[in-house]
Amino acid sequence: MKKIISVLIFIVCHVGLKAQFSLRIMVDPVATKKGENMYVAGSFNNWNPHDYNYKLKPFGTTRRGIVLKDLAAGKYEFKITRGTDKWETTAKGADIPNRVIQVSEDVTVTSKVEGWKDDFPDKPKPNTATAQVSIMDTAFAIPQLNRTRRVWIYLPKGYATAKKKYPVIYMHDGQNLFNEQTATFGEWGVDEALDSLQQRTGKEAIIVGIDHGNKTRINEYSPYDIQKFGKGEGSLYVDFIILTLKPYIDNKYRTLKDSNNTYIAGSSIGGSISLYALAKYPNIFAGAGIFSPAFWTTPALYADVEKARWSTKKKIFFYAGGKEDDNMVPDMEKMIDFIKMKGNYAIKKILSPLGNHNEKAWREEFPEFYLFMLN
Repeated sequence: MKKIISVLIFIVCHVGLKAQFSLRIMVDPVATKKGENMYVAGSFNNWNPHDYNYKLKPFGTTRRGIVLKDLAAGKYEFKITRGTDKWETTAKGADIPNRVIQVSEDVTVTSKVEGWKDDFPDKPKPNTATAQVSIMDTAFAIPQLNRTRRVWIYLPKGYATAKKKYPVIYMHDGQNLFNEQTATFGEWGVDEALDSLQQRTGKEAIIVGIDHGNKTRINEYSPYDIQKFGKGEGSLYVDFIILTLKPYIDNKYRTLKDSNNTYIAGSSIGGSISLYALAKYPNIFAGAGIFSPAFWTTPALYADVEKARWSTKKKIFFYAGGKEDDNMVPDMEKMIDFIKMKGNYAIKKILSPLGNHNEKAWREEFPEFYLFMLN
């Protein structure tokens, strides 16, 4: 009997069974809005600010809260929100850092919301897009999803007078790429980076930025159904890029249409869908930029990448920050191992010990990605 017990203990400890814990997040009545819904947004739901699966419920007469069950041990970040652009702040309206909780057992955390972003209107954000950036269409049709979307385009400085053709990089979360005015948490500064890089290196490219769909962002950027978020629409979204948007871009602009000059990039779950696009359409893309990938939302992606057949070498850029979710780096390393088993790859990996999960970090690493793709 003792031997059997010892074997069971060994299995539990060494076979990889993960303990699951509950995190209870409570909010006291300070600065709450009695007539409005409140949510928790964090690393556990890809920072969706109005996710009804994470809506706070009344606890007693004055508090609201939520119990998040079946969480693996690790570090989680979150904030309280009432929807897009309605994040918690200090009592004077200043931004606050993400709340951080280390989960290693069932835990309760109480948060005091002192103010709300929308109660302290900011000065109008400046338009920081350079002259090379324009909005190609405010409502470009996505027939695969029966929706429309704003699409941005960056053209190199010499585009108007030159006759040459250019590589194209398709990027997600277009709101955050070029313009502080449309970026909720700061912009990537892609246009400023390219103005400098192209002058210094002569490496020129067109950037196509596709806005995310706000409430549909997670669905569109996941090719698989997610229990907490619903039906995955990522396969149709990628079909849109390949079958609808790319032909339009190639017809309207002077592009190098071949697969050696077509790339895709994004961050968080936008990084995950970029790698999926490379796996689904290896004959279209030469490489992908995978910034802070949210592989926890797309576990089936490992198998799809493993099954993908790459007849030509693919360039894949990976970035992760040391201050992101505890699973970020291990999940990324696991994906890199899958790719290395396939062959036909060139990988550039950047791990920044002090890097966070935000546009500031991705802005800093964008030049490395760009030069790796185009060299």
